[in-house]
Amino acid sequence: MNKWILIILSLAFLSNVCAYKILVAFAYPGKSHSILGEGYVRHLLEAGHEVTYITAHPYKKPHPNLRQILITSVIDKFEFAQSLDVTKMLAKEVDFKDMFGIYEVMVTIANRSLTHENVQKFMMDPNEKFDLVVAEWLYHHLYAGFATIFNCPYIWSSSLEPHPVVLDLIDEVGNPAYFPDHMSPISPPFSFTERVGELWNLIYLYRVLWFVRDTEEQAFRDSFGAAAAKRGITLPNLYDLKYNSSMMLANSHYSLGDPQRLPTNYVGIGGYHIQDEIPPLPKDLQKLMDSATDGVIYFSLGSMVRSETIPVELKTQLLNVFSKLKQTIIWKFDGELENVPKNVHIVKWAPQPSILAHPNAKIFITHGGLLSTTETIHYGVPIIGIPLFSDQFLNIKRAVRKGFALEVPLAYDTPAKLEVAIKEILSNPKYREKVKELSFIYHHRETKPGKTLVHWVEHVIQTKGAPHLQSPALHVPLYQKLYLDLVALIILGLMIVKRVLKALCCSKTQNKKKGEDKKKKRS
Repeated sequence: MNKWILIILSLAFLSNVCAYKILVAFAYPGKSHSILGEGYVRHLLEAGHEVTYITAHPYKKPHPNLRQILITSVIDKFEFAQSLDVTKMLAKEVDFKDMFGIYEVMVTIANRSLTHENVQKFMMDPNEKFDLVVAEWLYHHLYAGFATIFNCPYIWSSSLEPHPVVLDLIDEVGNPAYFPDHMSPISPPFSFTERVGELWNLIYLYRVLWFVRDTEEQAFRDSFGAAAAKRGITLPNLYDLKYNSSMMLANSHYSLGDPQRLPTNYVGIGGYHIQDEIPPLPKDLQKLMDSATDGVIYFSLGSMVRSETIPVELKTQLLNVFSKLKQTIIWKFDGELENVPKNVHIVKWAPQPSILAHPNAKIFITHGGLLSTTETIHYGVPIIGIPLFSDQFLNIKRAVRKGFALEVPLAYDTPAKLEVAIKEILSNPKYREKVKELSFIYHHRETKPGKTLVHWVEHVIQTKGAPHLQSPALHVPLYQKLYLDLVALIILGLMIVKRVLKALCCSKTQNKKKGEDKKKKRS
């Protein structure tokens, strides 16, 4: 009897489970972005959905409901990775604040991914159908085209904390008086000059978007034109399409960034890429960290910076600083080093979350990417930030302001300043206390970020694109938001009143003059 009840309950449960077909488009060749893409893949597969994943880095866990569209060849032509040269950064030969250059390079990379033969073959198949597209936003809007080809709703995914350009896609930009651009090195509250600077940054950014608009539109038609023609679809303008998303899921959380006024269809899922069960460390690292009685300092400048581009002088000085410490150093370094001190262990690949989760982890020296700062809050480890580009400067500034980090700028005196910062964090418990406090805030949520992700993906599908979440601000022109029509009406009214009063005054003056003239004639 119990057996039949179990079977009936199982069938009832299965009948209520809907497996949707979801396309996850994370085609950017950067490894850290593929980690975010894999987060979507993992959670959606666990929820029972069928996932098609466009990526340059294969997901290494086979699953019967997973199909991958691989574009690994684009990694060889990854221009942005080639520019991440530490020696050139030190010489100021690389300008990561050139937004014109960044947007153009990102459009070029995305276009190369979309015109890859595997992606084109996939889109040209008329039998391909999807319930939803998850499209990564990364300085371009091209992946929105998948929603047109497959005639389904789409969700933007942002890898950054909320900032003006992504919010403009679903609502409107934040006020620059207190809402910094993601490339800005400052945090609110702002001084007068900083407020003016942030306003100028916003104006400049929209000037950039205007100038790259035609380039992006052409790339959009090059990428999706053939597939649209085969399906008998007329491509819309990308400018209109990019505002047609259902919502935005973002790798953000107020424990990491600043509390902001956000629209309903912006949902922060910061930390969704972190697995609930911590993967075990390799045996050699496990033994190393277990035996580190004075603790471990983990040093990594991320997955994109090539270690061989660090000047020899700098590497030698860093090793000298590390040799003076009692702590064990794990340095993620993909090249070869000579004269390595006994307490320094070089690894070409490091299971970062597993290292940070170990109770002996004392400090994380990081470039300040949002994945790294998220993981340090998740596991409660204070950091020393050496920001290199993009949002890393703002991430580290926020971490310093929140009290769990110190910043050491990249320069030839970085090793000396790093030594001072290490000693400060090891000797002062306030940094660890603060990061533990923020870690509690980070974990204290109604649901885990992965479940939140799945909930909103299913909600958008089940409500046919979630039109009830879309902000009315998208349909209000700028002149109406600023009440410029009202200002014009008031000015016009004042001009009319001025003319009327002037006419009345002139008329009164003329009548008075005529009266005086009549009196003179009578006399």
